[in-house]
Amino acid sequence: MVAVPGARRVAVDLTSQLTPLTGVGVMARELVARLARRDDLALTAFAVTWRGRGRLREAVPAGVDVVDRPMAARPLHEAWRRADHPLIDRWIGRHDVVWGPNFVVPPTRAAEVMTVHDLTPVRYPELANEFTLAFPGMIRRALARGAWVHTPSEFVRAEVVDVFGADPDRVVAIHHGVGPDGAGPSDPGRGRALAGGDRFVLAVGTVEPRKDLPTLVRAFAALAADDPDLRLVIAGGDGWGAEALTAAIAAAPHRGRIVRLGRVDERTRVDLLAAASVYAFPSVYEGFGLPPVEAMSAGVAVVASRAGALPEVCRDGADLVEPGDADGLAAALARVLGDEAHRAALVARGRRVAAGYDWTRSADLLADLFQAADDRPVTAR
Repeated sequence: MVAVPGARRVAVDLTSQLTPLTGVGVMARELVARLARRDDLALTAFAVTWRGRGRLREAVPAGVDVVDRPMAARPLHEAWRRADHPLIDRWIGRHDVVWGPNFVVPPTRAAEVMTVHDLTPVRYPELANEFTLAFPGMIRRALARGAWVHTPSEFVRAEVVDVFGADPDRVVAIHHGVGPDGAGPSDPGRGRALAGGDRFVLAVGTVEPRKDLPTLVRAFAALAADDPDLRLVIAGGDGWGAEALTAAIAAAPHRGRIVRLGRVDERTRVDLLAAASVYAFPSVYEGFGLPPVEAMSAGVAVVASRAGALPEVCRDGADLVEPGDADGLAAALARVLGDEAHRAALVARGRRVAAGYDWTRSADLLADLFQAADDRPVTAR
């Protein structure tokens, strides 16, 4: 859709679209695609990268302008950690709002909006890496400049207000959405072939310490001893700290029935979900938890940890267990696998919960946030 004259000019950092998509990248892709359809917004994409700048035009949806001037990420992030210069306007020109969907919003003369997905570097610094440990300082700098904050849950909203002393009126919770997959109809037969069996526990996502997949491996060991046909399928690329999962699998007594697929495309993810007996999400901490919502939407029974925003997001659509409790996780998975009436009721509740999450509504609420930020500017530099 073509923006009307006088449309609000919004610049968005889409660096996340230049690498294999994580949850942040999926969120940015889905929201920008819908924001671009509005005629009251004129979107411009930029990427804080030197090498990837030439690929940005291929990664953005129709209706989004692109600024592909080279920006060296490391020196710019180092500068923004220490000062409110250089302004991003130097590269992208003047806009009404600049949105940083991945914790960091660069200094600008425009209104600033940043998405804070969770506070892992604050709550669990041992689960963060060098890059993400810099986020709290950059969040504080942006708040001092008058930035607005978008969070994916009320849980994270409360954390941002508590930890950073942010003005509650300038921190807005907007749940993520879940929608029809672009991969088309699912093929559960292909999903079972990839798993190597008809019955399997599925986990999907980047392998990193916060996801606590070693606990899932230990829970599977307890199940597999009494269920010779059950398999565990873990699909997701290696992030940092993947060695712990490798070690857990190597030590597992039934490791021959653990399938580690690595990073998978959307087509494969959809096929695996269509065939899975149960979806497991044993995360230590989450600011939203998109994977279990996607599983609920696909009609898969979900067992997740009672961590972070997951009780808020999953509600009664998933069975929840204490994080890090391998025995509790095994018991919850066993109940879903062995009690068909319970599994069916859980699937029905999960579908109902997931139906309440809609990317178009999320985008509309985010557009309202852009308007609020633009209408309440801070002193111009």
